[in-house]
Amino acid sequence: MYFSSMKPIIKLLNLRHRNVNHIGLQFAYHDGLKAVIKYELQAQWSQTHRLWYVLDTPKNLKRIYSVLAALCTIDTSGYEARQASNKETQPLTAMQRSVLNGYYRYLQGKRYSQSTIKTYTFFVSEFVKFQYKIAFEDYTNRQVELFIEQVFIERKYSISSQRQFISALKLFTTYFPHTQISALRLTRPKKSKKLPEVISQEQFLSLVQAAKNLKHRTIICVLYGSGLRISELLNLELKDLDPDRNQLFIRNAKGRKDRYAQLSAYLKPLLFNYLNTYKPQRYFIEGPNGKAYSASSVRKFLVVYAQKAGIAQRITPHILRHSYATHLLEQGVGIRHIQELLGHSKPETTMIYTHVTQKDLSAIKSPLDSVIAKFKLDKQEQKFLLSRKL
Repeated sequence: MYFSSMKPIIKLLNLRHRNVNHIGLQFAYHDGLKAVIKYELQAQWSQTHRLWYVLDTPKNLKRIYSVLAALCTIDTSGYEARQASNKETQPLTAMQRSVLNGYYRYLQGKRYSQSTIKTYTFFVSEFVKFQYKIAFEDYTNRQVELFIEQVFIERKYSISSQRQFISALKLFTTYFPHTQISALRLTRPKKSKKLPEVISQEQFLSLVQAAKNLKHRTIICVLYGSGLRISELLNLELKDLDPDRNQLFIRNAKGRKDRYAQLSAYLKPLLFNYLNTYKPQRYFIEGPNGKAYSASSVRKFLVVYAQKAGIAQRITPHILRHSYATHLLEQGVGIRHIQELLGHSKPETTMIYTHVTQKDLSAIKSPLDSVIAKFKLDKQEQKFLLSRKL
């Protein structure tokens, strides 16, 4: 095992780095622990202090315990929890709670997904806490800018989170139009145009071979072989399996849509072996007490197996989904079919994979190849052209 029976020790430290409070993570070098801290906790390495660190927030501290408690011994002798600021601890007034509860119900009435409702309500309530001394009617666009500068930037929230906050606030000003915030002046930052990360088919096979645990191996194969989102896999029930038709029925996926996903014929022996061994009762993949398996558990073991397989690239459930789509495209499957299999609403979302596939790019010859072929230069001339001694 990558984590032996002798648990490594990790020491938490109060760290002031670049004028910001952080939690320092100090431990003797350990490949598996380093991978979990880097990819699961999204920690950064400080060359100056020679340790890993994350922003000092109650949420990050809770996540450290959630992720690391089962893997190592946590020593807190060098760490004292930072006292939250007044803005973080100040309770909401009855008026503020009433408005936020009304906003929550407003979003429910608009039939937003539960995930969107929770996210939007969280961001707006954080904004209200930030302005706890100011009446709703006195909110301005400048206060929105200050909130982003002092909260989003300090907590290192992503651009997509900031876009969600602006969307939430626009809806809030529609629900509660008595503020001085101009929705027209609320602008979302441009999306980052990042290409999907993928792994090769050889890397996938190495990953599967490294997974000796039957349940883990089944999860990896279904994520890649069916192109599922992690939430779709974890919500998959036994009644949704249709091995006779080589299909999985995905219920109420993103955008509240149902669809069918592929079930690889080569996966069925592994599938039946898993079902006969673990005997799940309701969910296809069950955790303790028959409840749905946790996403964090999947992410943890993917990190460990990637390390064991010698894969330097990070591996996440969504990277397996990206790889499924890219490899289908390289096999010649049309964009429209891939869009259906992935459950994308718009073909533009699926088109991103055309920028990743190497099938067509690898067939393009370099102009240098064409020049040499055209003039039929012999090997001696080619060596002369490409040598440094011209």
